[in-house]
Amino acid sequence: MFKLVFNTKLDYYIAFLIIIKSIFFVSALGHLLLSHTNSQLSKYDPTFLYWKERTEFIFIISMSILLIYYFYPAGSPPHISFVTKLLFFIFGWILIITANWKIFVTETPWFQKFVNTFR
Repeated sequence: MFKLVFNTKLDYYIAFLIIIKSIFFVSALGHLLLSHTNSQLSKYDPTFLYWKERTEFIFIISMSILLIYYFYPAGSPPHISFVTKLLFFIFGWILIITANWKIFVTETPWFQKFVNTFR
């Protein structure tokens, strides 16, 4: 699949991002499952939500720093590896999925007219 070689500080940074993303995935999945159950395990849902929100914030800030590093106008961009491309891809989907779609759907008059034409 891919091999991460720790030659530079950037390699360690990418590894940090992968760890944060893994923690986010586990906590988001745990929150999703526990928020829809009435079992005794649902008492752990606030803990999963806490870590989901924190790791999402850390991931977004870290990816923003990575974007600034790669696309700094005065420098030449380093080679973008498969892992970095994958992280950018995941970051794009996270931004789309976690966007506040409710604002767009409920407050936009032209979108409401569009939706009402199909009802």
